Amino acid sequence: MRAYERLINYTKYATASDSQSNTCPSTPQQLIFGQALVEEMKSIGILDANMDENGYIFGTIEANIDNWSGTVIGFISHVDVVRDVPYKDIKTRLIENYDGKDILLNTDKNIILSPKEFDTLNSYVGCDLLVTDGTTLLGADDKAGIAEILTAAEILKNHPEIKHGTIKIGFTPDEEIGRGADLFDVPRFGAEFAYTLDGAAFGEVEYETFNAASAKIVVNGTNIHPGAAKDKMKNALLIGMEFNALLPEAERPELTQGYEGFYHLTHMEGIVDEAKLEYILRDHDSAKLEEKKVMIQKAAEQINAKYGEGTIHIEIADSYRNMMEQIKPHWHLIDTAYEAVKEVGGTPISVPVRGGTDGSRLSFMGLPCPNLGTGSHNHHGKMEYACIQAMDQCVDVIIKIAEKYGVRK
Repeated sequence: MRAYERLINYTKYATASDSQSNTCPSTPQQLIFGQALVEEMKSIGILDANMDENGYIFGTIEANIDNWSGTVIGFISHVDVVRDVPYKDIKTRLIENYDGKDILLNTDKNIILSPKEFDTLNSYVGCDLLVTDGTTLLGADDKAGIAEILTAAEILKNHPEIKHGTIKIGFTPDEEIGRGADLFDVPRFGAEFAYTLDGAAFGEVEYETFNAASAKIVVNGTNIHPGAAKDKMKNALLIGMEFNALLPEAERPELTQGYEGFYHLTHMEGIVDEAKLEYILRDHDSAKLEEKKVMIQKAAEQINAKYGEGTIHIEIADSYRNMMEQIKPHWHLIDTAYEAVKEVGGTPISVPVRGGTDGSRLSFMGLPCPNLGTGSHNHHGKMEYACIQAMDQCVDVIIKIAEKYGVRK
């Protein structure tokens, strides 16, 4: 079975994670999909495939080299998808020999996937694309990664002439809500190094992520009848807007790129008495992230000085760090991936990740873990698509890496 065929099968599982849930995994659908993956893994010969009560799935492809004692490598993807885009009843369609023109995804709703808006399509003229009907996401983030890992595993199990060392496979829950590494048992996984398959274009080899923090803001207001509000009312909603206006306007996600960090207001709710704002803070430079935390604190101090102590209360928490500092001492991971991409006909692409992956945290948990592309694009949106040939190349990269670590001591 090819990777894209697996991806189509996986889209039948509605596995969105839920940040409001306190369980692990956050949704039972992830366990249902996970059990299906365990059965699939066993069917292709990964006999120790198993899932724990928290939805973490591990398995081993044993070395097929006599007396092998080399580097154990792993490959990891996540089973969940985002919740803030329609994720159920996904209808996939194969576009054969893409001609470079607009793709009409949905006739009734006139939904069009256009290279004028999404220029990555220009790279796939003559290729086959997997798309939806434009009303849901595809779920390639990260079911394409799972599909590619298991397709590579099936090839390795069916072709003993491809020599490799011990390979570990891991699938995590709840990555999209930042919890994918929370209960990941690194010693149980058993690899010395790993790669996440959680990127976009084939050829991506990513080793730089944001440093990340979150900020929760509570604004305490005072309500009173508006007819008697003079010098008495403190409207928490308006004060929250005033607080937001104190942050640098140019440092928002929609105005930044490359190595530029940002403040991102992700949630706001409230009434006159109380308002709540939630931010994520991001920067590749850890010192600049600290500056953003200070800016949040200074804005709160300014509001409290104006409206009274205790008007604003803030909580800032670190989320993950730039994996670069953990990858750099193990640069063979990057060199090996570059070689593999080149050998299957690609050009390595390394750009700073404007986000994070499970690998961000796993790298600081003793499992250095850069990220590879999956041949899919427009993640977290209704215009998501995957290139069939690019997915095949991603499978080939996994196999090449496995071969290379088979001879690495």
